[in-house]
Amino acid sequence: MSDVRIRVVSPGELGAADTEAWRELRAKADAPANPFMEPEFTLAVGRVRPAARVAVLREDGEAAGFFPYEKGPLGHGRAIGLGVSDCQGAVLRPGLRLDTRHLLRACSLSAWDFDNLEADQQLFLPYAGRGFASPVIDVGGGYARYEEVLRRQSPKFFRTTAAKERKLDRQAGDVRFVFDERDPAVLRTLMAWKSAQYRRTGRKDRFAQEWISHLVRLLAETRAPGCSGVLSVLYVGGRPAAAHFGLRSRTVLSCWFPAYDPEFAKFSPGLILHLRMAEAAAAEGIGMLDLGRGAAEYKDALKTGELQVHEGAAVRPGPGAALYWLSREPSRRAHGFVRDRPRLARFASEALNRAARLRGR
Repeated sequence: MSDVRIRVVSPGELGAADTEAWRELRAKADAPANPFMEPEFTLAVGRVRPAARVAVLREDGEAAGFFPYEKGPLGHGRAIGLGVSDCQGAVLRPGLRLDTRHLLRACSLSAWDFDNLEADQQLFLPYAGRGFASPVIDVGGGYARYEEVLRRQSPKFFRTTAAKERKLDRQAGDVRFVFDERDPAVLRTLMAWKSAQYRRTGRKDRFAQEWISHLVRLLAETRAPGCSGVLSVLYVGGRPAAAHFGLRSRTVLSCWFPAYDPEFAKFSPGLILHLRMAEAAAAEGIGMLDLGRGAAEYKDALKTGELQVHEGAAVRPGPGAALYWLSREPSRRAHGFVRDRPRLARFASEALNRAARLRGR
């Protein structure tokens, strides 16, 4: 194995040459151009998460790779932005020979936790415990072709959604869609809707965590070819009825935070929004919308295919690894036990919803 030198820095210490090399290496990857894997996402996380770090790899004086992560107590590491990052891993030069344990040692990590590891991350795949589907919408052939696919595979869904959009326009006012809205007030509205949805369904409110709210605001202002924030809004009668905030590259729109005004729930404004997003994305030259890991009926109706992401932890043998296993593995196994049993998962979801309703009384 050739001599790979590794230097650990905070994201803010990366220079312009480093970020450009990162982009060039990422462009050579066979994987879809997911914006979460671009330097801009790591730079934004670095501004809100003091423990964010980047291992900069050099071989023969040339940039050979970048490994973003967050370092916690006892050397327990996690993917950069874990909890909200939908695509994770290292950005490495094709063919680079690297030992995972050597990388972890250089980063002073006993373990590195991930929950959305990219499918072709050969360095970490041996440590993956589970794989999950991430549904996608392929609009590379244009929206008309995607619509044809929908009419074949989900005819009732497509007819019903189209009828609801016409009814919404008749009964509630003019329906208008904006793919890339820049009004920060609408972003605040979306975040308020999403927080209410989390509480209503008994989930942890992500936007109650200041670092996540700050991160979203930072990314909403980010404009780079590989990673730009995109706020898409469905207006009805001049006011927002549904909205989505995600990240885009030149060819991929990574769907992230969708929500809608419950007042319009009977019209399914979120579904209408996603179809409008797919149409606008195709017109922008985007070939794929990544709906993200997680089962949902609307994803099943909209998707044309799936990517794979993985959950697990790369571990370096030692006391730190043992402590990591004791602190995380029982919980991970419990979650896996529930996920593997749909009926139990449904009961758990219903219990969360009941608890949320009781708290709201």
